[in-house]
Amino acid sequence: MKKLLSLCLLATFLLSGTSVFCQNSNIDLEEKPNIIFIFTDDLGVGDIGVLYQNERKRLGVKSEPWTSTPQLDRMAQEGAILSNHYSAAPVCAPSRASLLTGLSQGHANVRNNQFDKALADNHTMANVLQKAGYNTAAIGKWGLQGDKRWSKDGDAWPGHPNKRGFDYFYGYMRHKDGHEHYPHEGVYRGAKSVYENEREITSGLNKCFTGDLWTAIAKKWITDQVKEDEKPFFMFLAYDTPHAVLELPTQAYPKGGGLNGGVQWIGKEGEMINTASGEVDSYVHDEYARATYDDDRDETTAEVPWPDTYKRYATGVRRIDDGVGDIIQLLKDLDIDDNTMIVFSSDNGPSKESYLPKGYVSYRPDFFNSFGEFDGIKRDVLEGGVRVPLIVRWPKKIKANSVVDMPSISYDWLPTFTDAAGIPGPAIIDGVSLLPSLTGSGKQRESLVYVEYQNNGKTPKYEEFSPKNRNRVRKEMQMIRKGDLIGLRYNIGNVDDDFEIYDIVNDPQQSKDLAQQDEEMQALNGWMKDRVLQIRRPDTSAARPYDSAVVPAVNVKKKKGLLYKSFAGNFPWLPEMVSMKEESTGMVKSINDFKLDKKAGNLLLIEGFIEVPEGGEYVFTLSAKEKALMKIHDATIIDADYNYEANDEISAEILLEKGVHPIKIYVQNSGKAKAPIDLQWQGPNFEKAEISGSVLFH
Repeated sequence: MKKLLSLCLLATFLLSGTSVFCQNSNIDLEEKPNIIFIFTDDLGVGDIGVLYQNERKRLGVKSEPWTSTPQLDRMAQEGAILSNHYSAAPVCAPSRASLLTGLSQGHANVRNNQFDKALADNHTMANVLQKAGYNTAAIGKWGLQGDKRWSKDGDAWPGHPNKRGFDYFYGYMRHKDGHEHYPHEGVYRGAKSVYENEREITSGLNKCFTGDLWTAIAKKWITDQVKEDEKPFFMFLAYDTPHAVLELPTQAYPKGGGLNGGVQWIGKEGEMINTASGEVDSYVHDEYARATYDDDRDETTAEVPWPDTYKRYATGVRRIDDGVGDIIQLLKDLDIDDNTMIVFSSDNGPSKESYLPKGYVSYRPDFFNSFGEFDGIKRDVLEGGVRVPLIVRWPKKIKANSVVDMPSISYDWLPTFTDAAGIPGPAIIDGVSLLPSLTGSGKQRESLVYVEYQNNGKTPKYEEFSPKNRNRVRKEMQMIRKGDLIGLRYNIGNVDDDFEIYDIVNDPQQSKDLAQQDEEMQALNGWMKDRVLQIRRPDTSAARPYDSAVVPAVNVKKKKGLLYKSFAGNFPWLPEMVSMKEESTGMVKSINDFKLDKKAGNLLLIEGFIEVPEGGEYVFTLSAKEKALMKIHDATIIDADYNYEANDEISAEILLEKGVHPIKIYVQNSGKAKAPIDLQWQGPNFEKAEISGSVLFH
């Protein structure tokens, strides 16, 4: 790789003429890590050896079978475990949307069960890293392409990965296709379609088990990047296993790994990969083929074999484990292991769905306790539905055998990756960089851990679960975490419903509700009710019973005027600025009339409070000379950043309680315009007007 290549020149080239200036004008491209994010489907936090299964094995209770994940265990030993990590949603489509956009379910455009809805045309993990100089690829399951249910374009797939920042795509486009792991044969769910970019290429994939196919194409793409290109790469590798139909591979995982071993891409029609031989849906891992357990919990009776359903599930998990080890070995063989960050996680908690033909025992995640020590499964916002495995390895920066206990969530990874690449993330995102916790360097900001979701089912009544959580009606649900305490609402009727509050460290099953324990907990309940309204925006496609509630005000001491900080730097997006060093600071009395310090940089963060004279609906209208973004509390109200045309007018409505509300406005002001934005509002008893300085405070 070329060293000390100007990032500015690189970005200018990538943006086809857009001028980009960076505070750190010379960055060693070898210092920018390659990034691989491995996302599994319905893999529970309890499915991983080092996180739970190894303890079952150590205890040796024969009525509690266990599985093994030796490669993931080794990855954890060589890197870090994030022991309090969450998915943004308890089901795949919204979980993936939040991960890829850096937005919580209070802001993401894909919510509830909106499968195949197009991912929002905005900043994504891929297009941000693409503009930062990365080659990008998505391999495996997508399901965010958009179809005729969601788009007027019908099957034009407006949310195709190639249109959301990925240079290369190979995998299943449609959500339903991920329910079958042999796309050519369609053993149990019918033949499915695999695409390479926009071209369907299923016809030559005879006997290709997707767990192997995605690994093989991932290895090929990584190898090609190292051999043919000087740029760092980002890969989103999304396995469709172990979820849905529990199909088996054709044979044992090939020995070795990396360049010369493991699964290999052959590229020959009918023999695309080196495991496209043998018998389809046939191989059970040797460790599980003859496994037995004490089914009746009576040591005086003989043990019985595991039902085939669970041999299949365990083999599927082990196959992912083998693939991860294979990819890590490839990084070593290519001599890029030291500076490649590889992250392993899951989209949500374990599922009870298996889609196997009649005659098979129905799959239940309580056989292996895939939910670990928690209650709940996929589609629950109880811990078992949203607490997910997270292992990250980056030998150059992350110490071996690290454990990060700080709560975190999947939409933290976008700003983590931009931070690792040496640039600030977009201002619109809800996540924070986890790099300080991972590397032990810098100040770690607190993550916003928040989930909202709707489902008409019930929590299973497994005996491992607390009695209060068995057969629990779900419907509208919310979860928010503050420190060691979890706020939980199920079957929400209206905005006034109380949160249940649990000490998740000492009560992982959420069995003892502390909400009415004392005045402190009652005050926390009130804070949670307010907070969940201050961090989200309603979406008409996923209506909630609290959408029509006014956003609560805050009680603060205040002084006239808003404060600003200015920063230097040109980026392809409005940066979040928190991690940047300011050029100057000052105060503005009017949002539309700036008087800046002569040293002011070309980026501004204006913040303070706006006093609302009466509760009700307010309409804010903004136009910008360049770019701008406005937040009230932590809800993004107006986005005049992504694909924004200068001077376009954008309006947004919000219901506000009478009183004082925090406001933040991010502004690009390269031309040092006296009035880089025009912001006006309209309220219950007044027409559209400029916001008076008399209602602005800091």
